[in-house]
Amino acid sequence: MTDDPAVNESALADNPAYKGRPAGIHRISLTLDPAQLSEQAEALFEDGFRLGLVAAHDDGATLRVVYLFLAGSPDRRIELQVTLPADDPALPSLASLSFPASRFEREMHDLYGIDPVNHPLPRRLVRHAHWPAGWYPMRHKAGAPPPFTDSEAYPFLAVVGDGVYEIPVGPVHAGIIEPGHFRFSVVGESILKLKARLWFTHRGVEKLFEGLEATDAIHLAERISGDTSAGHALAHSLAVEDALGITMPEPAHRLRALVIELERLYNHAADVGALANDVGFSLANAHALRIREELLRINHATTGHRLLRGAISPGRIELLSLPDPGQLARLAEDLAEVAQLTLDNTVIRDRFTGTAVLTLDQARDLGCLGYVARASGLATDARIDHPACGLPVTPVTNTSGDVLARFTLRAGEFAASTHLAAHLITTADLLSFRGTPAERAAVREPQNARSQDGVRSGVGIVEGWRGTIVHRVEVDADGRLTRVKIVDPSWFNWPALPLALAGTIVPDFPVTNKSFNLSYAGNDL
Repeated sequence: MTDDPAVNESALADNPAYKGRPAGIHRISLTLDPAQLSEQAEALFEDGFRLGLVAAHDDGATLRVVYLFLAGSPDRRIELQVTLPADDPALPSLASLSFPASRFEREMHDLYGIDPVNHPLPRRLVRHAHWPAGWYPMRHKAGAPPPFTDSEAYPFLAVVGDGVYEIPVGPVHAGIIEPGHFRFSVVGESILKLKARLWFTHRGVEKLFEGLEATDAIHLAERISGDTSAGHALAHSLAVEDALGITMPEPAHRLRALVIELERLYNHAADVGALANDVGFSLANAHALRIREELLRINHATTGHRLLRGAISPGRIELLSLPDPGQLARLAEDLAEVAQLTLDNTVIRDRFTGTAVLTLDQARDLGCLGYVARASGLATDARIDHPACGLPVTPVTNTSGDVLARFTLRAGEFAASTHLAAHLITTADLLSFRGTPAERAAVREPQNARSQDGVRSGVGIVEGWRGTIVHRVEVDADGRLTRVKIVDPSWFNWPALPLALAGTIVPDFPVTNKSFNLSYAGNDL
């Protein structure tokens, strides 16, 4: 499969297994009856696809559900679209085929009132118990919320037996972090079960996008999850460009890739230090934070913002300068030394080794992404599977799936990202793409095949520092966003945390939680 979108779409459309209309770059769309959904989804799973996103849409008299299936090497994107009556929306559950599908279905039920028939666990996911019953906030005519009610007790699974007791933690925590509730069922210090409850700060971000100019909503995308500002900005921009038919030149894609690697660097440096700090090695954390601070200053010199905001938007990339590869190489050596000194401490190495193991099968079944998946041996990386441009990327993987693997993986990815950033800086003529109007991408007329009833859709896929980010947008004839669906990798990775902690001890929770370092904001939206 080539990098030519037209060729790729034609090849997919000619495949008898995937008959449908071209819908975007590497993407075709199939419209199904609800009764056909399970069979078609099962065929895609068997062919190596994963479920990247499920988006419900309010089309007035009907509701529409889009299932985006993804596969890499070559880049393939298949959409299954199902239309349902708005007054009685029900569709067959895919929970028996896919754990991620079961969670997407519960989300749709909470926000749109779509009933997943035969779902094994149909209780609420996003809307807490005090949210009014029968009020679906993503519906166009939902109106103002009715009065919220007193909340009944959350139906935690009770673990009973001699010596079993519960430890509730959160949602308000001692540190300056976002809210999440964790309930431990333990005997002594041994964890029998952990339940993580999220969505305490559901902000309605996807609703806020509705009606905004498609090319002027980047400020919202950058604030989906603050430590992933560039990753979400790029995923949003790629989706809008796909919908509007905006073609970016190769050097611009490479500049954008550089920004994403800078975001990966400062976050991985912080995590290496934080993991050391969680086992009492504060000196390593101090040096890691020193490295992170220097990287944040590089970010500011490169883009004008320490968190890399303002550099990427639809049809545009603007940098003030390029980082010094020598400085990045020195920081890579510095962080490698910090990581090695941490692991040379036999107490720390022993503390990390074998703690909170997530197996390869568990990571695959849950659909894990990013460093969580790669630390368990699942080599998933959107830079390879869904590339916007050719990059010399080889995923850093481990197989032990424990805290040690997630620590060493970050250190390894820091070194690899430094080499990739230096390659992008030194081997391409990037200086001519500093955002001058003459170098911005040309806008062409959208292909008719990509428009349905005046609405054009687009998908953006980016390997953020936590893992694969997916955005899907729909744009009306006036160029305004009618629907934006966002999937941060934390959505897929949060269920893995309780699973990895089963059989550990309560003091393992802080270091395990940091080894996953999942985003509340990226999940809660």
